Amino acid sequence: MSGVAVSPSEQGRALWLSTIAFTVCFAVWTIFAIIGIQIKKDLGLSETQFGLLVGTPILTGSLIRLLLGIWSDQYGGRVVYTITMLSAAVMTGLLTFAYDYTTFLIAALGVGIAGGSFSVGVAYVVKWYPKEKQGTALGIFGAGNVGAAVTKFAAPVIMIAYGWKTVALVWAIALAITAVIFFLFTKDDPDLARRRASGQKPEPLSAMMEPLKNIQVWRFSLYYFFVFGGFVALALWLPRYLIGVYGLDIATAGMVGAMYSIPASIFRAYGGHLSDKYGARTVMYWTFLVAVVCTFILAYPPTQYVVEGIRGPIAFSTRMGLLGFMAVAFVLGFFMSLGKAAVYKHIPVYYPDRVGAVGGVVGLVGGLGGFVLPIAFGALNDLTGVWQSCFWLLFVIAAVSLIWMHLAVRQMEKAAAVAGVPVQNLPELPEMQPIHGVALAGALAATGAIQDWRPENKAFWDQTGKAIARQNLWISVPCLLLSFAVWMVWSVVVAKLPSVGFAFTNEQLFWLASLPGLSGATLRIFYSFMPAIFGGRLWTTLATWSLLIPALGMGFAVQNPETPYWIFLGLALLCGFGGGNFASSMANISFFFPKSEKGNALAINAGLGNLGVSVVQFVVPLAITAGVFGALGGAPQTATVGGVTSTLWLQNAGFVFVPFIIASAFAAWFGMNDIATMKASFADQAVIFRRTHNWIMCWLYTGTFGSFIGFSAAFPLLSKILFPEINALQYAFLGPLVGALARAGAGKPCDRIGGGRITFWVFIAMSLGVGGVLYAIGMKGDASAFPVFFASFLFLFAATGVGNASTFQMIPAIMRLEVARLEPQMSQPERVKQSDKEAAAIIGFTSAIAAYGAFFIPKSFGTSIAMTGGAGAALYGFLGFYLSCIAITWWFYTRPGGLLFDTEHGVPASPASPLPTPAE
Repeated sequence: MSGVAVSPSEQGRALWLSTIAFTVCFAVWTIFAIIGIQIKKDLGLSETQFGLLVGTPILTGSLIRLLLGIWSDQYGGRVVYTITMLSAAVMTGLLTFAYDYTTFLIAALGVGIAGGSFSVGVAYVVKWYPKEKQGTALGIFGAGNVGAAVTKFAAPVIMIAYGWKTVALVWAIALAITAVIFFLFTKDDPDLARRRASGQKPEPLSAMMEPLKNIQVWRFSLYYFFVFGGFVALALWLPRYLIGVYGLDIATAGMVGAMYSIPASIFRAYGGHLSDKYGARTVMYWTFLVAVVCTFILAYPPTQYVVEGIRGPIAFSTRMGLLGFMAVAFVLGFFMSLGKAAVYKHIPVYYPDRVGAVGGVVGLVGGLGGFVLPIAFGALNDLTGVWQSCFWLLFVIAAVSLIWMHLAVRQMEKAAAVAGVPVQNLPELPEMQPIHGVALAGALAATGAIQDWRPENKAFWDQTGKAIARQNLWISVPCLLLSFAVWMVWSVVVAKLPSVGFAFTNEQLFWLASLPGLSGATLRIFYSFMPAIFGGRLWTTLATWSLLIPALGMGFAVQNPETPYWIFLGLALLCGFGGGNFASSMANISFFFPKSEKGNALAINAGLGNLGVSVVQFVVPLAITAGVFGALGGAPQTATVGGVTSTLWLQNAGFVFVPFIIASAFAAWFGMNDIATMKASFADQAVIFRRTHNWIMCWLYTGTFGSFIGFSAAFPLLSKILFPEINALQYAFLGPLVGALARAGAGKPCDRIGGGRITFWVFIAMSLGVGGVLYAIGMKGDASAFPVFFASFLFLFAATGVGNASTFQMIPAIMRLEVARLEPQMSQPERVKQSDKEAAAIIGFTSAIAAYGAFFIPKSFGTSIAMTGGAGAALYGFLGFYLSCIAITWWFYTRPGGLLFDTEHGVPASPASPLPTPAE
């Protein structure tokens, strides 16, 4: 950006008006994706002719980009942008006078002028922003690709009502109005203003064309051929494809096609951000890897198979349903949008004074992909007669691009190793090596883990830390919520298995409800150390992806009553992946916040994450009553309860979470951060096993969280057994909901009042709650028995929720005092760092031990019922445990002289003061 002063309002106006203008231009540029279908029908065109028709505007828009980009650098983007839009508006209006295939092709050449606006907008926008913000600015501008989705949504409705000519006129008028508004409300870019003020003349055309002699510009453009050219080609082709493959009408085809166009457009801005954060090369690798997988899936045509089996032929077929197509298209579009941003991120860095020219030629090559590919798609259809052949071609392009890029990168790195050149001095992509100077080293590399993290420093926290911490927290919450949902899904499913034909005993059903708690608790022991070893971002991503295994496995297993019991046992154990995630999630989030906000942050993460239990007990009973996934989800089951027959899709209990798991895993990978100071080996963290308070807090947290998760797992089945006349499933979600919301809301009071004092009263409340449940069981047969039973459990859930927050608030406070006492040789910053590490590890480890409540509480109820015929024995055992927790909390923490007494009563604690704990 030039030295001319620019106000933020001028920057914003230039960016957003340019983006809106590009959106309208792109809508016009892809107009033939919709009106071309009617024109094909009217003129009786072949698939190849149709491909040429929809691709012709792309040809003009591509070829003109180079010249328009150069003119923008010479004369200013504001004037060139306005003239471009007005010219395209006139040509789009003249489209209504075409009468045969030749005149339509000629008119389409004129409509294509709208596509040239991209290079103009890039050259105009980039001059308003400094280098460190150009990637994001260009990403936002490039999101104007969403104009393709605008055409798909709006054009079919207008065409059905008024005909294709009206569509052309409306689009032409909209573009002309946009041109006028753009010209009136924007200013000349700072570079042009500087040149005019100094009397400097524009550089000649020959100087502007100079960078185009470099071969790397053209090689680099080939990446854009796929990520942008492929996007444009599919945006044009998909409505026709969807009508042919799925028999959709034009309006529905347009809306479904938008499932590809929207993510392939609006996430381009995010791609610029990710390129800054993780490196352009990483984004390109992900783009091509995912594109190869998606295009391979989409390329597989419906096929009938016959296998000669032992007992005769076994026939089956493969066919992707519409929902599956939409899901894969969405993912493909999302990653292509990231790739587009990663490519253009390089241009202002390497060619700051030739953005229009270089951006024009890269856009030209990319746009040519949008012209060539639709024609190739049509030709392949005519040659092969297979609709999926278009994806064959895209698969080959993506695979070749990925292999070529990887081999080029490896060759560059090997050559650098031989020459003794450090890897960090190399460009992200080898195409840029001939022009990659010392000043550009690391310019596009990943920023990696956050090296400077000082949340206790108020200035740092207010300016930088708070926004990063909150972003990580709000991405962590849905990942944790889904983890709890998958962990507790058996608590709902087991109650339905007998009704659909599974001959399992009550004891077997209690085992299924209990085993996720056993495996989840065991995994937590290991998971609690993983964020510090692997990094919170990587581990959260992997842990979230792992939820797909039990979710999909359950969905397939419950469809056949002949499925062996041992498979269900295995799946129940695998659901423990969800339980294990809590330990790593809490350990990770604890690093991001200062001491004064840890309690609230952990309460929000855990409390809203705990909502997954309530979500599963509310959503699953609804999801299993409808064929949410159509043919993709499998056939329904017939359920019989009390002689009443109904239809259930029990597999939806697992399948319903799959799309959300995928979305959350991507969000974790692309949106979360690693903190360099978090890194620690298992040996570093193992010091917690020598800390007495680690074991004391394990006992107390088992009393709070162990009760919450154990009662959540046991309540639906326990209610069904004790009160068979009540449909308790419709109320089961309320208990976990109350507990989760209580936890989320208790964070700030705990930070203000003190976790120890609140924990003490929580265990008194829980003891009263157990007494209420025992009283209700004794009333069995009375009309008010179930209401008292249910109300007592709700009170218990609320108390556990508050206790979950208060116990976790205690841990960082305890370790600040303990590390100061036990490690006096450390400096104050070292003590803070060490106490944070130990507190995070203890939070994870205590959550692991407490999670065994998800196994022991349901199992205790099952054993109590089997041995005594009632649940009373188990409840008396829980009551005794809570009484011990009251005594422990008072003795060690809240009595005068207790560890937290001075801190929670406003008296600064002395590390040297006597403590009611044994020496370590």
